[in-house]
Amino acid sequence: MTGISQFPTLLESFFMDRLMRQRQASPHTIASYRDTFRLLIQYAQQRLQKAPSQLSMPDLDTRFLGAFLDHLEQKRDNSARSRNVRLAAIHSFFRYVSLHAPEYNALAQRVLAMPSKRYVRRPICFLTPVEIDALLAAPDLDTWSGRRDRALLLLAVQTGLRAAELTGLRCENVALGTWCARAVLRKRTQKPVHPASQRDHSSAAQLAARTSGAGFRSGVSNHTRSGVRS
Repeated sequence: MTGISQFPTLLESFFMDRLMRQRQASPHTIASYRDTFRLLIQYAQQRLQKAPSQLSMPDLDTRFLGAFLDHLEQKRDNSARSRNVRLAAIHSFFRYVSLHAPEYNALAQRVLAMPSKRYVRRPICFLTPVEIDALLAAPDLDTWSGRRDRALLLLAVQTGLRAAELTGLRCENVALGTWCARAVLRKRTQKPVHPASQRDHSSAAQLAARTSGAGFRSGVSNHTRSGVRS
């Protein structure tokens, strides 16, 4: 197997075999790695004047990859944190290369020695109770979309669900207790089961109203977010 043909083969098997079959990586991880190599291949095409199918493993040396990471920061205005995410994807690929293409083990070791960039970690700021009340008061409760938005915002505040998890909820993810006193969300996330609230049952009641009423099912079809379905 020549160096020219081996890079596309290794990259394909890295995604199909390593990430999807062996590690069963999440769709978000696969999408992030895909974006990294899409940007890398585009940069290589501009810098090396080579089509993606003509790239070889020796082309991806530390000097070239370092220039690519600098390009992300300087030309695409990526933060150091985003740069480190791209480097982590590259490291993961070269760990796979070192196992499945031992003739490039020395190259892989040099790439794996590339350090992440230090950056100042900003403290995480949390909303105050006053800010939360102002946020929940913003939707117009006289409209269907306003009542939906308030239910989703309240659910996010009380459970810590991410935006992608909220927009991916389906009716079957919600299990309502007796008299809607407690609602549990069954969702495949880092926290598999989210109590709707540990403090009060306001989000459970609103979630029950949004998921059990006819207005919810009729309004969902007009929702522009493809992740929310009845």
